[in-house]
Amino acid sequence: MDTDDVEYAVAAWREEGRWSVAALPPRSTDSLDSFLGALRQLVAEGGALGFLVVDEEFFLGVRMMPDGAARLLLSDIGAALEYPLAAQAVDVLELDLPDDDEDLDEVEPVGDISFAADLGMPVNELELLLDDPELYPDEQVMAIASRLGFDAQLTAALERP
Repeated sequence: MDTDDVEYAVAAWREEGRWSVAALPPRSTDSLDSFLGALRQLVAEGGALGFLVVDEEFFLGVRMMPDGAARLLLSDIGAALEYPLAAQAVDVLELDLPDDDEDLDEVEPVGDISFAADLGMPVNELELLLDDPELYPDEQVMAIASRLGFDAQLTAALERP
């Protein structure tokens, strides 16, 4: 993936009930495998969350479980028509892409909508966030972080050079 398209990539995890957030290196956004690999490096009690925000178009949310399994949420399946990383996520989710842009009049999230439910992000709230046409992907991720309680850490991680 062209790193110019990536707005940011971060990992969030809890240790002893406290959230930590770190920006991931640019090489972690080269492919879905490299993003998942970076998240697997984190050893945390409940696994790790990863968010990759691309070009004000979509975000990829990943819940990396302690056993190494990944639960993916792609905020818009239509992004897979233009962005290789989104296409890789659609492949992993074993979904079929629509034939063309005409079939994608609206943003359609796909994947595991409950990927952070046990951490405190109820499915119905996440659905409302994903369906809000006024929110950009980075704003959606910040709203998720706020609901889960790591918005201050996310802001700090994004401000570091």
